[in-house]
Amino acid sequence: MSIDANLRRLFSLEGKIIMMTGAAGGIGGSLSKGMAGIGAIMCNCDISEKGLKTLEDEIAAEGGKSKSFVMDVTNMDSIKSVVESIVKEYGTIDVLINVAGINKREGFMDVKEDTYDRIMDINLKSVFFITQTVVPHMMKKKNGSIINIGSHNATAMLGGCSVYGASKSGVLGLTRAMAVEWAEWGIRANAVSPGHVLTPLTQVTWDHPTRGDYLRDRIAMRRPGYPDEMVGIVALLASDSSSYISGANFVVDGGCLCGGAPWEFDSEYRNKEF
Repeated sequence: MSIDANLRRLFSLEGKIIMMTGAAGGIGGSLSKGMAGIGAIMCNCDISEKGLKTLEDEIAAEGGKSKSFVMDVTNMDSIKSVVESIVKEYGTIDVLINVAGINKREGFMDVKEDTYDRIMDINLKSVFFITQTVVPHMMKKKNGSIINIGSHNATAMLGGCSVYGASKSGVLGLTRAMAVEWAEWGIRANAVSPGHVLTPLTQVTWDHPTRGDYLRDRIAMRRPGYPDEMVGIVALLASDSSSYISGANFVVDGGCLCGGAPWEFDSEYRNKEF
């Protein structure tokens, strides 16, 4: 068997129907284009109709297949309507990728109830009820993959991210619960936790006079991650090659949690030319 044939057998997403929330965002858009590029039929869901149209056009220009669905992840009627529309058109949902999320950076003591509720509703509650709505369709065919986007902040907290970190910690807990409860139906659930990724929304942090250096000092690779660097692990989890992976959390953070940039240490190799 040729290398190309083996790669297609292991990692192709040809024919897979993938539903993704938060598809019009920085990470969501890169994931959607990446999945479409290896054969998936992307059902892109977001509240931004304009963002979805742009994404759909970009995927089409690259020869991929996608369809846009305007969805409010905080509204159960909207969730049910979109899931029903996808299943009616494609017959099933093979992979669900929960990407939708928001944050508002402010101190623990400054958070108001409406801010708390908004972040929790989008980041955590939506993951619960969107997945609950999709899973019966996976149960019917006894197969499916759920991929939840967690965060570095689920483990290592930054100041001003209390609610966001709590919501993403909850996402990891839900992921483990999904893996345990639905394994008998052949359904797998995993999480991918990006580190400090550069997107239009985080550009202001990387450009900040102190925060950018703070982050670089705590990342072994001393640079931000980029949305495209999330595609590989998500593609693996969406593919049949991950058939025995469930309940796991994959951290993609450039070596931040492992210890970050090292302190000064002696080594004959540090100043050696190779």
